[in-house]
Amino acid sequence: MSDPQSPATTPMPTFDWRWKAFDDLTHIEVYDMLEARSTVFVIEQTCLYGDIDGLDRDAWHLLAYGSDAPRAKLAGYLRVLLPDAGDPDIRIGRVLTTAGFRGVGLGKAILERTLSHIDAQWPGTPIRLHAQAHLQAFYGAFGFEPVSDVHEEDGIPHVWMRSA
Repeated sequence: MSDPQSPATTPMPTFDWRWKAFDDLTHIEVYDMLEARSTVFVIEQTCLYGDIDGLDRDAWHLLAYGSDAPRAKLAGYLRVLLPDAGDPDIRIGRVLTTAGFRGVGLGKAILERTLSHIDAQWPGTPIRLHAQAHLQAFYGAFGFEPVSDVHEEDGIPHVWMRSA
């Protein structure tokens, strides 16, 4: 995610929020999320990695569409992986805001909305995320604490953080 800590410079736009399991996503929503993830992580952050990892099908997805354009544009996105046999935590990942929607507080709104959905659907389940290290204070404001040392992934310092 790019610069979610910067203060909002303009009023928060209106967003069309969509919280869906993968099977409920439309083909346009899947295209939009993959396009945004490719643009932000592969192109902007120059990370060459396998984004299509087989985990999307079992995940929940939060999409925030900006409603001020003739065709709604994906403004922000993240996915939520549910606990499974190999991991008892819910995992938040692929958190992003697209270039035209940065600096308006969308990162904070995405995380607030996601944590509310998680609490309603899976109350009391611990949550973990793999944060870019420079975002520790941002996630810390939501109760996440580091549970690993800072390490490099795809050329970017990251840290695992957890909230109980």
